[in-house]
Amino acid sequence: MIYEGKAITVKEIEGGIAQLNFDLQGESVNKFNRLTIEELRAATDKLEAEKGLKGLVVTSSKDSFIVGADINEFTELFAGPEEDLVANNLKANEVFSAIEDLPFPTVTAINGMALGGGFEMCLATDYRVMDKTAKVGLPEVKLGIFPGFGGTVRLSRLVGVDYAVEWICGGTENRADKALNIGAVDAVLEGEKLVEAAIGIINQCNAGKLDYKARREEKKGKIKLNAMESMMAFEISKAYVAGQAGKNYPAPVEAIKVMQKHAGLTRDKAIEVEAKGFAKMAKTNVAACLVGLFLNDQELKKKAKAWGKEANDVKLAAVLGAGIMGGGVAFQSALKGTPILMKDINQDGIALGLKEAKKLLTKRIDKGKMKPDQMADVLNNITPTLNYGDFKNVDLVVEAVVENAKVKDAVLRETEESVREDTILTSNTSTISINKLAANLKRPENFCGMHFFNPVHMMPLVEVIRGEKTSDRAIATTVAYAKAMGKTPIVVNDCPGFLVNRVLFPYFGGFVNLVRDGADFQHVDKVMEKFGWPMGPAYLLDVVGMDTGKHAGEVMAEGFPDRMKHEGTTAIDVMYDNNRYGQKNDKGFYKYELDRKGKQKKVVDEETYKLLEPVVQGKNDFSDDDIIARMMLPLCLETVRCLEDGIVEDPADADMGLIFGIGFPPFRGGALRYIDDMGVDKFVELADKFADLGPLYHPTEKLREMAKTGEKFFG
Repeated sequence: MIYEGKAITVKEIEGGIAQLNFDLQGESVNKFNRLTIEELRAATDKLEAEKGLKGLVVTSSKDSFIVGADINEFTELFAGPEEDLVANNLKANEVFSAIEDLPFPTVTAINGMALGGGFEMCLATDYRVMDKTAKVGLPEVKLGIFPGFGGTVRLSRLVGVDYAVEWICGGTENRADKALNIGAVDAVLEGEKLVEAAIGIINQCNAGKLDYKARREEKKGKIKLNAMESMMAFEISKAYVAGQAGKNYPAPVEAIKVMQKHAGLTRDKAIEVEAKGFAKMAKTNVAACLVGLFLNDQELKKKAKAWGKEANDVKLAAVLGAGIMGGGVAFQSALKGTPILMKDINQDGIALGLKEAKKLLTKRIDKGKMKPDQMADVLNNITPTLNYGDFKNVDLVVEAVVENAKVKDAVLRETEESVREDTILTSNTSTISINKLAANLKRPENFCGMHFFNPVHMMPLVEVIRGEKTSDRAIATTVAYAKAMGKTPIVVNDCPGFLVNRVLFPYFGGFVNLVRDGADFQHVDKVMEKFGWPMGPAYLLDVVGMDTGKHAGEVMAEGFPDRMKHEGTTAIDVMYDNNRYGQKNDKGFYKYELDRKGKQKKVVDEETYKLLEPVVQGKNDFSDDDIIARMMLPLCLETVRCLEDGIVEDPADADMGLIFGIGFPPFRGGALRYIDDMGVDKFVELADKFADLGPLYHPTEKLREMAKTGEKFFG
């Protein structure tokens, strides 16, 4: 044994060839934490000193090679001074460069995932062989940063500027065939043959058949473009990537600028440029928010995993109601491998549900995500039915009929009579109280909410809603089923609107009051989209559907009359009363026409302004800041109330629910992190400026206390 540590071992395997193996003790995956980097330094020193070595193969004993840096260490690192971050990166880079400079050929055998720092480790060796099922990539831009262990330097020299920009700025995970095609790896083969292939490459190098030194010098040298080619490559890339990423996500464009700066430099100077650029991005609020989101997401996954221990297996599911929503649930369940019965009261409903599933499958085939013969397998997992004949075999039922308490009550009671005593019943209600729906059930302990968001196949969130009598078994089984469907489940307690809609409707309240006070709805949309929302409130209401918005608004007003009841007629009422339901009938605040690709596009409709005249009191040119405050204060304050009322377990659940459920701008981290970033004291001060607008704008006493003591939601 040449070296033995807690994360790395080095031993000679045959004919003077050493194997450096990553196997981080006590962890399910390899990652670059402080310990691993320290051991890599020590192991490299041993390799440099060892006499008679002819080559090195780098391997991993885990299912994946290395999944990247230890994100848990980021928050502490990123909070420090910029110069410390630069020094930290340069110190880590010394280790990677020492591997690159070893006096013999080096090859990495890539299995599973090699991402971020893990792929940068691969780039430091002379050659790479890859399992055909593995994936490689540099996903750092998803955390608001870019590669900092030499990735921008080595990849741009290895595969060229265009591919390096695509991989680094897109943050993609890339399949083996693509990696081989662009020259990021040198061979792709079955996993069990990797080490043998790596040894073969080393032997060829030592026999003079492969020139590893020339390969190494190319990787350590300047980018081979003249001044004009360099300018063209980088300037075109910057313009395109800026358009794709938008100004709220600076890291992708900054990565290109850094590559452009170090294009004419050799390795060590280029790495200094990268380290400074990395530190600059690490100090942005965007990086802090995106790293926070990543950690919150990890916590959600841990919670879901913990529930999984108490869950019953769902081998067969059922959905009641085969409309767009029911068809979407059936599609998602079948796609992810859980067979599902799709029940409706008439054949037309069944036809609609199957049509929805077929449409979604055809899109997957058109995009190359699925082969045509796989479509039949998925459709065979959906069994349409008009009766409860097979329901004795069902483990979990999703009720997805119309959003009407009486109809849901009747359907749920009827279903309960047709299933086994241990079957879990769930309701895909968006607003109706789970306690209310459980009132007439014989086994309320087997009942909970399972709120999907539309469109089901695209929206990642599922709210799992606990009623007063819901058992842990029901919650655990529903969480496990949501996870099996590829969704992110968040467990919330019962109240009107649960978490997401309870928080969304005060936001809509802010919007209708702005329109009442003379704001142009189009201007409000533009301001909120610039703020980072995927669509403004008027456009979002058109997408949700004005009938849905009006009905849900009434439920919320009944549940929270002090804050959510509106006096007189609102802009939503006007649209609804004039049969302007939004995209579903091609007119709402906007008109909808089909573009050349057959997709709905919104166009301005002057008729909307005429219809709104009776509810508009005067005309006001609100500043962008006032529009943002009037929209965001109610949303954030209601999120605070959800936390204080125990609707969600912790701030992370609240913020992730809003990001996954309604597209809260991820680079702002969520409603509670937004308050933290503003400063709780400044947020309360801002709310008090708008106090005369009513209770939606009034901070809670606990929030005022936090403002006085300097407490934060995220420590």
